[in-house]
Amino acid sequence: MRTALLQSSGRPGSVAANLKVLDVAAERAAAAGAGLLVAPEMFLTGYAIGGDVPRLAESADGESADAVAEIASRHGLAIAYGYPERDTDQVFNSAQLIAADGTRLANYRKTHLFGCFERDHFTPGQLPVVQAELAGLRVGLMICYDVEFPENVRAHALAGSDLLVVPTAQMHPFQFVAESVVPVRAFENQMYVAYVNRVGREGEFEFVGLSTLAGPDGVARTRAGRGEELLLADADPVLLAASREANPYLEDRRPGLYGSLL
Repeated sequence: MRTALLQSSGRPGSVAANLKVLDVAAERAAAAGAGLLVAPEMFLTGYAIGGDVPRLAESADGESADAVAEIASRHGLAIAYGYPERDTDQVFNSAQLIAADGTRLANYRKTHLFGCFERDHFTPGQLPVVQAELAGLRVGLMICYDVEFPENVRAHALAGSDLLVVPTAQMHPFQFVAESVVPVRAFENQMYVAYVNRVGREGEFEFVGLSTLAGPDGVARTRAGRGEELLLADADPVLLAASREANPYLEDRRPGLYGSLL
């Protein structure tokens, strides 16, 4: 499945402007043959929006979700995007996957919140593995800091995720995560990892870009720089099957030895 990575911070604070950015990217991605477009963490609203989080948060089936579904169906490709999700009196840092026909396939709430900003404004999610079937691949959802916990990614591997989609707001000075940790996660868990970051400065944060699609061989199929980009790379199930046969990490595990991890 050809996968498009939208490395952009859009226009923080303006949902309407960010939907337009997403629409343009979806048109370009579809024209290039992509079946999936991935946007960064909190893409719909911006990340460093502080006290505007409660005001801009929406339900998973709200107006913005409907707008993304319309974009997906009009251009004929699936879209994964980050947004602040309101559920009664709680707000979650969430990512949603919408199919090419506009169907909402999966919604994930970030389980590991990073720093004071996130802990002050969001409730942590409680479900570590959220998946959906897409174009013959089992797609898992995760957000930014979550991928830095090996237990999280291994849980997806054990649940059969083929492509792990990770909307991200990775900031300076932690660029080594994009450069080194993400390809290692892909290799040690024998999956593809699409890690899609924001760019530039927002408030106190400086986002480093470096979005990537890493393969099960630990090789980055594409790698962004520090500016806004739309990248394309393939998640190939044939290569994935061959890599898993050659690298049987999951089969060679000895879970009886790992009790101390709990």
